[in-house]
Formats: sequence, C-alpha cells, structure tokens
Amino acid sequence: MHRRLPIVLPFVALATCDGGSEPPPADPLFPADYAATFTEVRDCRTSADHDLTHVRVFADPVALDAYTTRGEPLPDGSLLVKEEHADETCTDLVGFAVMMREEGYDPDRGDWHWQKLDADRRVTQDGRLERCGGCHSLCEEPSGFDWTCAEP
Repeated sequence: MHRRLPIVLPFVALATCDGGSEPPPADPLFPADYAATFTEVRDCRTSADHDLTHVRVFADPVALDAYTTRGEPLPDGSLLVKEEHADETCTDLVGFAVMMREEGYDPDRGDWHWQKLDADRRVTQDGRLERCGGCHSLCEEPSGFDWTCAEP
C-alpha cells in the first residue's frame, strides 16, 4: 500500500520567507550635531545639480585638510554633508546629500558611499547611487576635486 505524506513544503517556504518586506532603513552616515562638529567648506550658493536647490557643504575633520588644500586625495573615512535648501538664504532645509569615502566600497565610483536624506535626516536612498556616482565621476580639476565637483 502506498502511503501519502502531507504536503508541508509550501508551508515551510512561507514560514521562512518574509514575503518580500523591505530591509530596515539605513542610519544616516553623519551625526546629528554635524553643524557644530564639521567645518562649513562651501557657503550658501545655488547648485547647478541637486535639483537646482541652494546648498551648503560641510566637511568632517578627516576630510577637511584634503578638501581645503587639494594637495592629496580625500582619505578613507572622509565625510561630506551637503545641505539642500529651497531658498537662496539657506534657511529652508529640504534634505541632504552625503558622501563618505570607504576604501574598497566601490572602486569604480571612487570608493564613495552615497546617501540622500530628507530634512528630518531619514535616509531615502543609500549605497552605490547611480545618479550621484554617475555625475560625480565627471568631476575633474580645475572645477572639481576628487569626486567632489566643488570649486573652492
């Protein structure tokens, strides 16, 4: 006599699969007190990129010397925060764009880890962001420096 086994495989698969839920949101790469602990390296100005917002740029202590002197590439651990504002006086914060150099992270994109955040520092995009890396890869002297697209 042939004995039938219960069908459990689909239930096992469902029990081990989370139904495609999204991973938890990433934490911001920069601290909440960045404005007090980083140095402003670009004052309020209109940005030709970043959806034509007005921006201010801050460099952490690791990035500061290389960013301001442009003598050496930005070292591993460098962190740059670009505040994005809706107004020309940079008082109406709408979000952030962040780049952090992580050795070995993405050699084809200068080893930069990118993030986009809203005004409340909630990460909306994280990682190897094609839009960021694609544009910043074009930044070369004299108008850009080491993927920063920044004139002093």
